[in-house]
Amino acid sequence: MTRRILPALAVAAIAAMPGTLHAAGGEGHVEDYSFSFEGPFGTFDRLQLQRGFQVFKEICSGCHGLKYLSFRALGNADGPGFPDAQVKAIAADFQCTDPELEPGETRACKDSDRFPANTAAGAPDLSLMAKARAGFHGPLGLGVNQFLRGTGGPEYITSLLTGYTGEEVEMAGAVLYENSAFPGGLISMAPPIGDGYVEYTLFNADGSPYEPEGEGEGEGEGAAAGHGGEGGGGGGHGAHIPEPTTEQLAKDVSAFLMWAAEPTMVERKQAGLRNILMLVILAVLLYYTNKKLWAPIKRKAD
Repeated sequence: MTRRILPALAVAAIAAMPGTLHAAGGEGHVEDYSFSFEGPFGTFDRLQLQRGFQVFKEICSGCHGLKYLSFRALGNADGPGFPDAQVKAIAADFQCTDPELEPGETRACKDSDRFPANTAAGAPDLSLMAKARAGFHGPLGLGVNQFLRGTGGPEYITSLLTGYTGEEVEMAGAVLYENSAFPGGLISMAPPIGDGYVEYTLFNADGSPYEPEGEGEGEGEGAAAGHGGEGGGGGGHGAHIPEPTTEQLAKDVSAFLMWAAEPTMVERKQAGLRNILMLVILAVLLYYTNKKLWAPIKRKAD
């Protein structure tokens, strides 16, 4: 009898742990948000990536790391596009370890370093989170929805950050928060963002502070119609800076984490389109070459 009771109690205890609550509940609801990088021709919005990095740096980096991303990538033209001086300043705000230093000592990071890992709170690293989390699940685990709509990682992150209901549950001495997007409905992470938590500061490609056209002159609505606005590819001068609402902060940091997980996405898409075009041209040439080579033989057969 004892041999049967002890394993049952162990299973019950494990099921009550916050990290395993998703096993008892169903999948959370993931909203299908629209992002500029979706589709075969999608590109990243430079200004949105800058805003998303600011959200990560000011809020998320306190608990989460980004250890697979290098600082110098922040200056990529297909990414946030920070100027070199700004990239170096960003790197200097972080502390990196170095084999030449004594154990436990750190130094200011350089642009050639990667973001330091952050394990203080036991929170997961966010470098590959947008690729690792599947937001759209297909029937019976076949992945049909992922094939048609993408993995849905950024949508999952946005839904998670905006899915807090405000309800709290105390379980085994720990406070859990109700979240409509998290599997099982309860998550141990407190709501990290809210309206106005971040004041956006953006930069032009030449390093000057970014200012929408007409700002301060009552032309904010006209500035929204400028080139590279919200959801656009380039994020050029004149784009409107959105209000830092909870949903906007969530979408911006989700877009940044998608870029962090796949910083060469735009280049890969462009290479794929070039390869497909070359294959189409090659197929046409092979077709007409085949017709020309076999034409004499077909005439003799006729």
